[in-house]
Amino acid sequence: MKLSNKNLVRAIIAMAGFMPYPILGQDGFSAAAQGQLMDSIIQSPESLDAVVLSGTRLMIPFSQQSRSITTIEAEQIQSSPASSLAELLQQEAGVDIRRRGPMGSQADLYIRGGSFDQTLLLIDGIKLEDAQTGHHTLNAALPLELIERIEIIKGPAARVYGQNAFTGAINIVTKSDFKDAIDLRLSGGSFEQINGGFTAYKALDNSAHMVHVSRYTSRGYRYNTDYDQSNYTLKSTFNKRTQPINFLASLSERAFGANGFYASPSATDQFESTQTSLVGVQTQIERQSWIWTPRVYWRRNQDEYIYLRNDPTVYRNLHTTNKLAAELHGQWDNALGTTGIGVDLAQTFLSSNNLGDRSRFASTLFIEHRFQFFQSKLDVIPGVAATSFSDFGTFAYPGIDVGYAINRHWRIYSNMGFTYRIPTYTDLFYSDPNTLGDADLEPEKALAYELGLRLKDGALTVNAAWFRRDANNLIDYVKNSAEDLWQAANVRGLLTQGWEANVQYALAGQNMTHNFQLGYTRIDDDLSIAPEEFSRYSINSFKHRAIGQWRMLWSKKWEGTIMYKYGKREAQEAFNVADVSLLYHQSRYTLRLAAENIFGTEYSETNLVPMPKGVVLLELIYKLTP
Repeated sequence: MKLSNKNLVRAIIAMAGFMPYPILGQDGFSAAAQGQLMDSIIQSPESLDAVVLSGTRLMIPFSQQSRSITTIEAEQIQSSPASSLAELLQQEAGVDIRRRGPMGSQADLYIRGGSFDQTLLLIDGIKLEDAQTGHHTLNAALPLELIERIEIIKGPAARVYGQNAFTGAINIVTKSDFKDAIDLRLSGGSFEQINGGFTAYKALDNSAHMVHVSRYTSRGYRYNTDYDQSNYTLKSTFNKRTQPINFLASLSERAFGANGFYASPSATDQFESTQTSLVGVQTQIERQSWIWTPRVYWRRNQDEYIYLRNDPTVYRNLHTTNKLAAELHGQWDNALGTTGIGVDLAQTFLSSNNLGDRSRFASTLFIEHRFQFFQSKLDVIPGVAATSFSDFGTFAYPGIDVGYAINRHWRIYSNMGFTYRIPTYTDLFYSDPNTLGDADLEPEKALAYELGLRLKDGALTVNAAWFRRDANNLIDYVKNSAEDLWQAANVRGLLTQGWEANVQYALAGQNMTHNFQLGYTRIDDDLSIAPEEFSRYSINSFKHRAIGQWRMLWSKKWEGTIMYKYGKREAQEAFNVADVSLLYHQSRYTLRLAAENIFGTEYSETNLVPMPKGVVLLELIYKLTP
C-alpha cells in the first residue's frame, strides 16, 4: 500500500502515540473529525497548488513562488490575542508595526526596515497607498472577522504592484464563501472599552452579499488617548452563474486623542480624526488561453489634525485625498510558458489647507514572463514595470525571480529587483513649527536582493531568507541639533541587510492539538549621513525581532494561544511582551478572552509613546443560522 504524504505523517504521529487514529478520542472527536482537524493544520504540497497570490498577473501557487510569502489564515486570526489588523500583523517576523496606542487607532506599517511610506497595503488586490502620507496606510484596515486570509510579500514588489511596494506588500483577502448567517459581537474591557459589531451573510440564487457594521470605543489608557472607531463594509458578488462581478465598499471613521503621537512627547493635547472610504468593482474573464482581470476603484481619505484639541484655532490641518483608478491585467498561457501583462491608470487629487491643491496622473505598464525548465523544476520570471508620472517623469524597474524545486518538499529561490518611491505630498510641501518639507526632493531608489530556502513536509514548514537592500536618495527627516527643525531631505544612502527564519510545526495528541510557530529577524542598517545628524526614521529598524506562538486546541470547545514578542531597536531598550487568548465554543456562540502585555512591560513602539501596561478584552460572538 502506498501512503500519500499527508497519510504518512498521520501514520507516524499515530504510531508515536500522539493521535488516536482511527478510534474515537477522549475529547469526543470521531476519526472523521480528527482527519478534518489534521487536514486544517497539515497541508500537503498538493493542497498548496490550489492557492495563488491574489491581485497579481501570474497566478502562481504559493508552493512555486520564488519570493518570501507568508499567509495568516482565518483560523489563526480567530484564535489570536489580536483585536485589530495592526496587532495581528505584529506576530509575523519581518513585519514591524509601530502603534500609538491600542486597537490600531494610529499605526505605521514597515517590512524589513525602510519607512512607513515604503510598504503597500491592498484589499482584494486594490492598492491603498495615500499620496499625502504613508501614516494613513492602515486607516482602511478591515475588522478581523471579515478577513479570509492575509498575504504578506516581503522584499521589493514594485515590479508586481508598483512604486509604493518598495520593501514589500500586504494583501487582505476578504471572505467570499457566503452562507446564510448573522454574526453578532459584543465586547468590553480595560480602559472602558465597549465594542459592538454586526455581520450578515446572504446567499441568493445568482448573487451573494455580506454587510458589516461595527463600532469600537474607549476612554483611553492615559490622558487624551480616547478613541471612537466605526466601520461599514458591503461586499457583493453578482451574476454568479455566468460571469461573477465582485463589488466592495467600505468606510472607516476614526477619532482619537493623540497625546504625544506626533510633534513631540510634550504635545499632550493633539487630536486627529480620519475618514477613509473605498469603492471597487472587479471581475475575471477567461477566454481560451487568456485570463483577464479588469478592476476600477475609488479611494478617498480625509484627515483632520488639531494641535490643541479644545482650541482648533491655534493650529489645524485638513487634508482630503481622492484616487480614481482603472486596471487591466492579463495572463496568457503559451508555448514558451506564461506571460503576464497589465496596465494601471490612476488620477490623484489632493486638497489641503497646508499642502495646497495638487493633482497627479500616473500610468503604469507591466510585463513579465515565466519560463520553466528541467521538467518544471526550474522556473525563471524576468519582468519590468514602467510608470510615468505627470509631475515626476518616467521610471522603469526591472527584476527577476529564480526558483528551483529540489524535490516535492524543498525549494530554493532568489530574486533581484530595482525599486523606487516618489515623495509624498507631505515630504514635499508640509510645514509646521517642528517640520519642514522640501519641494526639490528626488525619488528614492534601491536595488534589492534575496536568497531563500523553503521546506514543506507534512506538519513542518520552514522558511529562511537572507536579504539586502541598497537604497539611494532615501527620504528622511534630519537635523543637526536637537533645537533645529526636522527637514525633509534625500540622505546619501542606506544599506539594509539581514536574515529571517520562520518555523511552524503542528502536532496532534490524544486530547490536544498543538501548533507552534517561531520567527526571528535580524536587520543591520548602515546609514550614510554625518554622525552629528539626527534621523527621524531611517535607523530605527528592529535590530533583533523574535516571535513565538503556541496555539492549543483542547477539544472542539476549547482553544487558546500564547504569544511572545521580543524587540530590540538600534536606539531603544529591548522589550519582552506576552499576549494570551482563550476561546470557548458552543454551537451558536463563542466566548473569547484576550489579554495583551500580561506582564506589564514598559515599552514604546514609536515616537516615545508609552504602550499600555496590559489590556484585557472579553468578547461574546453569537451566530444565527437558518
